[in-house]
Amino acid sequence: MALKSLLLLICLWICIPVNSSVVDTIKVKSEKMNRDIPCIVIVPDTKKGESRFPVLYLLHGYSNKGYHDSHKVWIDKIKSDLPILADQYGIMIVCPNAENSWYWDSLEEPKSQFETFITKELVEYIDENYVTVSDRRGRAITGASMGGHGALWLSIRHQDIFGAAGSMSGGVDITLFPDKWEIKKHLGEQSSNKQIWEHYTVINQIDKLRNGSLCLIIDCGYNDFFFQVNNNLHQKLLKQKIAHDYIVRPGGHTFQYWSNSIDYQLLFFSNFFKNISEVNLP
Repeated sequence: MALKSLLLLICLWICIPVNSSVVDTIKVKSEKMNRDIPCIVIVPDTKKGESRFPVLYLLHGYSNKGYHDSHKVWIDKIKSDLPILADQYGIMIVCPNAENSWYWDSLEEPKSQFETFITKELVEYIDENYVTVSDRRGRAITGASMGGHGALWLSIRHQDIFGAAGSMSGGVDITLFPDKWEIKKHLGEQSSNKQIWEHYTVINQIDKLRNGSLCLIIDCGYNDFFFQVNNNLHQKLLKQKIAHDYIVRPGGHTFQYWSNSIDYQLLFFSNFFKNISEVNLP
């Protein structure tokens, strides 16, 4: 009887899929900031026959508890099975530590130039050091909260780099929050820099889009303090006839909500990568 039980356990163990992805913790040199930036790179199982992997750049949110481990937050606190999902979808996932930068090239802080870092220095490093689809049709970007703002900001302004983008509970209109989250550290006081604040917010970048130029997915919870600005963005996209997926569910500005959101977003990006020939790209 004991032998039969042991054999059954062995058979079950053999049948359970083993996660073979590799999680690299790296530092990427930024010439513009003259310093190294820590990043996490989740590389799917290379034994599954994929010659090159599409890449999802996954951005973190603002932290009021220090940002030294912000690049680890997606795996450590939001979605511990992210490496399994990377294997499942065959998508490489890159999580950079962009501190509390809002993903801009800061106007006030020379050591905070993260638009250049992500869209140029990091993308070039990843394509040179990993087996990737080194084309906008093989790149997507998304993020939560500040990272949702960052993903849309970077993708809209760099449609030559990214073919798809998403946002989870994104701070897509910063103009309503003049004293929050260190924004003025990068843009100056809103009262004396109104035009700059208007320019550096995602909702005012929509005019750079045309229908089909960027595949978009936007997600926000009903109970989120960013819900109204996300709904405003949705309405503006509708008015300008920009196709996009818009998901609204019960929930707030929480890790739990984003743990669920990333499942929807990975499916969306997986479909984008699979059906690339059918997508109307410029």
